[in-house]
Order: sequence, then structure tokens, then C-alpha cells
Amino acid sequence: MTLSELTKGSATFAVVIVAGYLSTTTVNRHFAAWAARTAETGAPGTACVGEGGSWKNWPWPNVPTLSPKCDQ
Repeated sequence: MTLSELTKGSATFAVVIVAGYLSTTTVNRHFAAWAARTAETGAPGTACVGEGGSWKNWPWPNVPTLSPKCDQ
């Protein structure tokens, strides 16, 4: 292993660690804001499918496949 390979590997490792930390911080901040908003409005925290197939009470881009229909 040459010095340039070691440098590239170390830099890649550091970039991945920093990117993981930043993404975790962003997700935690987003979730905390969503939880505070849910607590203010009193909306239930379970995901459900509303009219027209839209998702309710789910802030994330990925949604559970087998969520129940909303009671409305």
C-alpha cells in the first residue's frame, strides 16, 4: 500500500463518517420539529392512508406498505 492509497482511503473514511453524522443530525432535527408540531395539534402519530391514497401523519418519504385507512 502506497502513501497515496492510504491518504485516499483515510479521506474517504472521514467523508463517510462526516456525511453520516450530518445526515443523522438533520433527520433528528426534522423528527423533533414533527414531534413538536404533532404535540401542538394533537394529531395522532400513526400513519394511515387518507382519501385519494394520500398519507397522513407520516413525515418521512418512505411510508409503511400496510398502513390502515384513516378514520374520517
